Amino acid sequence: MPLSIDSPGPAERSSPSQYLTFELGDEMYAVGTLNVREIIEYGPITGVPLLPASIRGVINLRGAAVPILDLGVRFRGERTLQTSRTCFVILEVQTGAVQKPVGIIVDAVSEVLEIADQDIEPPLKVGNHIRADFLSGIGKLGSGFVLLLDIGRVLSLEEVEGLANLESLPAATV
Repeated sequence: MPLSIDSPGPAERSSPSQYLTFELGDEMYAVGTLNVREIIEYGPITGVPLLPASIRGVINLRGAAVPILDLGVRFRGERTLQTSRTCFVILEVQTGAVQKPVGIIVDAVSEVLEIADQDIEPPLKVGNHIRADFLSGIGKLGSGFVLLLDIGRVLSLEEVEGLANLESLPAATV
């Protein structure tokens, strides 16, 4: 059963900002809740030929073909393995003038956290196994940190073009 996350609109947003945190490997990541559409249980993925390796395929989400990005492949070159806590986080990603749903596979969703602007540091240029331009910052959480993803930058231009081609797929084939 899908879980929707209600987020305040841009006019209502104030500091601190809300982030959905999730695990991927040994790292804790987060995306702004304004980008999160819903969280759904891991299910069958239909492969689509000639897409980059980090795009595993598409799922049928209420009649729409939604591409699924494997962040494990994108960041570490390793496919994310399915466990009892693995799920899809469906995000709204801006591509050109249109917002499109894109799913990401995560090991486990943790919680929604509020992180104040003063608790967000700029991304480090070294020390991570992911590119600094994939991050919008690093959030300080007590004695730990969470990597704040800029999901729009995580998708390369080549992948965005591939996602545009997926729109033409009829949902019945997924």
